[in-house]
Amino acid sequence: MPDYRVNDDAVQQARKLIDDGKVDVDTEWSDAAPSADDGNAEIEAHGYAGYGAWHLAVDPDASEDTKGRYKFPYGDFRRVNRAALIHGKQRAAQNDHDAIEKAFDDLLQRLDEKHS
Repeated sequence: MPDYRVNDDAVQQARKLIDDGKVDVDTEWSDAAPSADDGNAEIEAHGYAGYGAWHLAVDPDASEDTKGRYKFPYGDFRRVNRAALIHGKQRAAQNDHDAIEKAFDDLLQRLDEKHS
């Protein structure tokens, strides 16, 4: 199993978005998840660092400047999606990515506290 690490830049961005109210609490992640074309547009506009900031994990073994380096998305390149946080937390737990699961849980609690 890959040894992913928490993407601290993504955690900081997600916290700021939550604090600024840039959240989607109503849309199911299956409906809100960005398409491959959306990802390409984000890379074109903001580079791989911008794309990566929307993913809570990094695969350090994957080549830099590839989509495959970034794992566990939490939003649609505009807002944090609550269902994505739940989905990511569950997926991280199922795959024994404890630090990533905790990052998702912390963000989910922050979102719920600020927007309940």
